[in-house]
Amino acid sequence: MRKPSVAGQFYAGDAKSLRSQIEECFTGPLGPGKLPKLNEHGGRRIIGGVSPHAGYVYSGMVAAHLYSRLADDGFPESFVILGPNHTGRGSGLAVSTQDFETPLGVAKIDRELAKALRRDLVDEDEESHRYEHSIEVQLPFLQYISPKVKFVPICMGFQDFEAAASVGRAIYEARKTKDIVAIASTDMSHYVPAEVARRKDTMALDAIKAMDPKRLYEVVRDEDISMCGYGPVMAVLTACAGGKASVLKYANSGEVHAMREVVGYASAVIEK
Repeated sequence: MRKPSVAGQFYAGDAKSLRSQIEECFTGPLGPGKLPKLNEHGGRRIIGGVSPHAGYVYSGMVAAHLYSRLADDGFPESFVILGPNHTGRGSGLAVSTQDFETPLGVAKIDRELAKALRRDLVDEDEESHRYEHSIEVQLPFLQYISPKVKFVPICMGFQDFEAAASVGRAIYEARKTKDIVAIASTDMSHYVPAEVARRKDTMALDAIKAMDPKRLYEVVRDEDISMCGYGPVMAVLTACAGGKASVLKYANSGEVHAMREVVGYASAVIEK
């Protein structure tokens, strides 16, 4: 069992407070405006998404846009959640087979899917996940909507194009036999003026809307965009090749609390 690493820091540390905080993310001024309810008979058109991973007070309302859409569409058999490795610990590309605990309960690992995704460069390594927040902060949103959620976490220290494409192809192959939604966890520009963040982040988001992972890699590199999870996003774009992407919400931390330099946040969805 992986114990929560950032409960009480990035999000509330007890179940009652966390549920209340998540509800505020959905109904707050930057949120989608309504509480989610799982549609058991949804169209199941969503195959991928992008969500931020800062503290809920800053990015939770942006993340809520993706999870609202997922609730309306109906949940898949499993989620694959990919996040960058902020800690530098463990393997460069790592899947975990430990169930994740949060204040809302236990999110079960789909071990069959995890085994299928352990190929090429992907190792099984728990140390990479032990203190990493980028995947953990997505889980309470999913658990709030359905306590029966199953998922596979992939922590990406390697974020070069080739590594991301390799992970994405593995997920793409797994999608042929299983109903999967792949979620990339990333924040956008870090600690720049709001107008700079919006200008640079728009270029990255345009590449996402074009479903073009190579273009995303090039724009992040050429424009020096401090987007921390571009590798997970490239992997998800590859995994969802043939889909249609749209940006649901873009905002920055300065819209929550006034600050001279901000962090950008975006949520996006990819549909069949």
